Amino acid sequence: MSSSNEREAIIRGLFAAYVQGRRDLVRPMLADDFTFSSPRDDHIGRDAYFERCWPEKPPFSAIEIEYLSVDGDEAAVRYRAVKHDGTAFRNMESFRFRGGKVASVDVYFGREA
Repeated sequence: MSSSNEREAIIRGLFAAYVQGRRDLVRPMLADDFTFSSPRDDHIGRDAYFERCWPEKPPFSAIEIEYLSVDGDEAAVRYRAVKHDGTAFRNMESFRFRGGKVASVDVYFGREA
């Protein structure tokens, strides 16, 4: 079983990889049956997640994690995403882990920051 520190490192690594556009770093972090949900997506799988949520050019210049809490196999993250034009917004994400990998992510859209 992974520790809270390992889960926190996975989450931080996922956000860093997103800013860098590094799908190759994220694929091994996700469970084979990974699902992603948001107000726009309902339990989409890994392939659809990368297709819909990982544009060719990364949309953000930075993602600043403001709050991160890990409790067992679950984690909550609040972050501020900065777009290339300097505008920013905040979101919350709920992570579930299984076997040391991210099993699911639920995103709750925030507001302009």
